[in-house]
Parts: sequence; C-alpha cells; structure tokens
Amino acid sequence: MDFVSEGLASIPQSVLLAFAGLGALFTTFKALSFLRLLLNTFVLSGTNLRKYGKKGSWAVVTGASDGLGKEFATQLAAKGFNLVLVSRTLSKLEALSQELESKYAGLQTKVLGMDFSADDEADYARLANLITGLDVGVLINNVGQSHHTAVPFLLTEPKEIQDIVTINCLGTLKVTQLIAPGMQARKRGLILTMGSFGGWIPTPYLATYSGSKAFLQHWSSALAAELKSSNVDVQLCLSYLVTTAMSKVRRSSALIPSEKQFVRAALGKVGLGGWQSVAYTYTPHWSHALMAWTIENTLGVGHWFCIWVNLKMEMDIRDRYLKKAARNAKKE
Repeated sequence: MDFVSEGLASIPQSVLLAFAGLGALFTTFKALSFLRLLLNTFVLSGTNLRKYGKKGSWAVVTGASDGLGKEFATQLAAKGFNLVLVSRTLSKLEALSQELESKYAGLQTKVLGMDFSADDEADYARLANLITGLDVGVLINNVGQSHHTAVPFLLTEPKEIQDIVTINCLGTLKVTQLIAPGMQARKRGLILTMGSFGGWIPTPYLATYSGSKAFLQHWSSALAAELKSSNVDVQLCLSYLVTTAMSKVRRSSALIPSEKQFVRAALGKVGLGGWQSVAYTYTPHWSHALMAWTIENTLGVGHWFCIWVNLKMEMDIRDRYLKKAARNAKKE
C-alpha cells in the first residue's frame, strides 16, 4: 500500500483530478445510455406511422408470403395501409390478399410473384409498373435468405452464396431504388430494412449470410443520412431470433418472440434506437434490446469472444444437423 500511496503522491493533483473527471464523465454517459435504453424500450412510443402517409396510402412489403413479411403486411393492413405484396410464391400472396381484403373493409392490395434470386430485370420492371401512381409511404425490405444450415464458408455451395447475396443485397437495393424517389419527391416515407444479430456480430458458419446483413446495415445508415433532408426515414431493424421458418425455432420465449410480438414492436418503436452505436438502427423487442445494449457496452460487437460464442453455437448446430442426416440416411 505504501508503494501505491507513494506512486499516487508523485502524480500531480491536476492529473488525478483530470482522470477522476474522465471517469465520472464515462460513468455518467453509460448511465444516461442505459436510462435511454429503458425509456425507449419500455416507456416511449416510436414514430406514428401516419407521418408517412394518410389512411389509404400504400405500403410495399417484400418477402410477404410467409413469416415476418406476412405479419408486417397483416399489421400494416390493420393500421389502414393498402398493400403491395411481393414474394416468390404467387399463390400464397393471392391467399393473403383475399384474407386481408375480406377482413378489412376498403383495403386494396396488389400482388407480384417474383423470385429475387433470378435477378430478372423484367421482374423489377413489373414492380415499377405496379407502383406507378401509388402513394407509397412505407417500404418493408424483408425479403431474405440464410443458409440451409450452419456450414463453413469453404464448404458452402456456390449457388447458395449467389442466392444469399442476390436476394439479401441486390434485391433490397433494387427495390429501394424503385420506391425511394417517390418518397423523396413527396417529402415523406419510411424505408425499414430487416437486419440481424447475425450481421451485427460476425457469425462463423453463416459467413455469407452474416456478411450480407452487415452490408445492409452500413448501406441503410448511409442511405438514411442521404435522405434525411428529404424527410424520409431510413431504419435498420435489428433482431435476434424470432419464431420463423428461417430461424427454425417454433416455440416463443422471452428471448425469442413470436412473429406477431416482434412485428408489433418493430412498427411501434420506429426511430427509438438513439442508444445504439450505429446510427439509424433500432432493436425493437425488449429482450433483444437489453442483450444488444449489454454487448455494446461491455465487450463490443466485434470482440473475439462474441465471435467465438457464435462459432461454438453454429458448430453445435451443424454437428446436430449432420448426425440427424446420418440417422435419416440409415433409415432409407
């Protein structure tokens, strides 16, 4: 203790006060960040969607035939938005269209069967024609594809790599380029793009998917800055696991919400991500938000330990997948 005391005594008082001030400032900043997290997550409501269009305005939802896309469409219809539904399986879109129009009087829907993996310019031309003259106030960039299972990058099938990048990245960019100019001209609109913890934290054995979602995060934040002066809000909606076909999780829990729970939060918390380290990003579900804040304010999303945890988790998933495949092969 004498050695420590002597060392401290040799440091000028002004330096000690400066370090104490920095420590107090850092602690205050973290406390305010946590308070903001709690307020945004449990108390405050996000931007009212009416900011982006009057009743009868349109919302475009990609990947609308199943999962989160279908739920986004359903909840936007309940809020009075007409719908343009875009996805690969036309029959599912038509069934959803009929269901929603019968449930909500006066609702209008348009559907477009479109395989984003084909990257067919004729499909984008059909979409452009479909939205001509429509007051599109909301775009939900939900279409996406992950790997069929956890797989090392060097063993990933070339077609799977191509499809993930084409659907997740090119598809989202091309749809946005079609719709955003109208929003910019009307000086209002919301472009909401689905992100993922898998892209937020580098995820081995899902490397291509992880990279595609990381790309969307940076693209979305850059686009947000470009369109802010036009009163168009661009938001990256960050999520951990949700009970969807893509996640292969069937039972909801506090950490893994149902599609309905997640979408309700996503539409209700738009713009409440000011505590996050990346601008124009928000994590709407309360348990996901608490996890994100903890990671951001302890290790950091790119820390080797976070990547190692993801690696071990995905290796375990792949091991169980291969064992199940081997058992099924023996039965045949």
